[in-house]
Amino acid sequence: MILSLIAASAAASLPSPSTTRMRSDVATLVGFGTRHTASTTSDPRRGIGAARNWAAAQFEQIGRRCGGCIKVERIERRFTGPRAPGGVVVEDVLGIQPGRDPNRVVIVGAHIDSRVTDVMDATSDAPGANDDASGVALVLEAARNLAGRQFDATIVYAIFSGEEQGLWGATLLAETAKARGWQVSAMLNNDIVGNTVGQGGVRESRWVRVFSEGIRASEDNPAQLVRRGNGGEDDGPSRALAKAIDGIAAKGRFGLDVFIDRRPDRFGRGGDHEPFLKLGYPAVRFSVANENWDAQHQDLRTDRGVVYGDTIDRMDFGYLAKVTAINMATLARLAAAPAAPNSVTIKGALSRDTDVSWPAVPGASRYRVSWRRTDAADWTACREVTGTSTILSQTPVDDHFVGVSAIGRDGAESLVTFGGR
Repeated sequence: MILSLIAASAAASLPSPSTTRMRSDVATLVGFGTRHTASTTSDPRRGIGAARNWAAAQFEQIGRRCGGCIKVERIERRFTGPRAPGGVVVEDVLGIQPGRDPNRVVIVGAHIDSRVTDVMDATSDAPGANDDASGVALVLEAARNLAGRQFDATIVYAIFSGEEQGLWGATLLAETAKARGWQVSAMLNNDIVGNTVGQGGVRESRWVRVFSEGIRASEDNPAQLVRRGNGGEDDGPSRALAKAIDGIAAKGRFGLDVFIDRRPDRFGRGGDHEPFLKLGYPAVRFSVANENWDAQHQDLRTDRGVVYGDTIDRMDFGYLAKVTAINMATLARLAAAPAAPNSVTIKGALSRDTDVSWPAVPGASRYRVSWRRTDAADWTACREVTGTSTILSQTPVDDHFVGVSAIGRDGAESLVTFGGR
């Protein structure tokens, strides 16, 4: 696999996530008793309202320490559905770190709400340590470590509500992004990212799963037919994002491998990246290698010797720190890079050469043209050019895939845009 040099340099310059801080964050979130979306919003110590206020206070504290580099915003909307028939106000807490370009955005998010066995039970204790206080702790720790750095793109640290009711908080932010005209370069959803012992006691600490779509949910039938004709089923923007994350984590830099899971999410289930996919934004989901279903969506109890419940003692904070470090390095690379090319056109029918062209990208000092044989999953060769076209000699278009990424003045590389007709 071709690994961008900026991935290595950016990762090397970032501080290591603190397991102590993340453990404290998860413990605090568990301490709110329940964070069910329909739980109390008036109690200062218990419920979703207290939890969201605490998260906002964390962003405010981070912002003060960096001289106001992170601004807090809270957006809300009332949603109604089968899991909230009477309606419920869903609020997202955002920490916004403005970049040089306020309209180009990289998002990292997690949901703060929790639940027990009965999704309608808004009062019983639902600690939600791993699902998803782990993700919230990751988002906060990323903000602490990236605050004060200047990037080209704006970073949005997002804490969602309403995930368990229907991905409502993520829907709210995705639609807000569209309404504001944000150009979303990437969305990283972190949901259940803090355990290494899964169902039945199976331990796996060597990798983290990154789920990504191939064919885009936002594509209409004609666009899907074009992608089918180009052979680009494994090279949509979200899959390109997953491959970039895999490259960032390569060579053991973080002590954790990336398992590229080639489906949008776990089989038959979904997460907060999906509303972004529906609007055409590149988005992926991070999740642990092995889930423990006895610790997900469960009443706190012991039944026939089996302990149920999503409690903090089941978590592995060393593992969570590694997942956090990969997220941070990904955010740093993509926020420092120009946007990916809007499109890449290839020509070469009845020729031994492939002609590649693309529109100019603002802020790009050069471009990386990558290619591989059509029987390979990863890019195997590349060339850097300063213009917006090149010819790959003796590289037949019939047998090769081609993609182009934009590189900034400091070497930061965008995602790869797949080439087609």
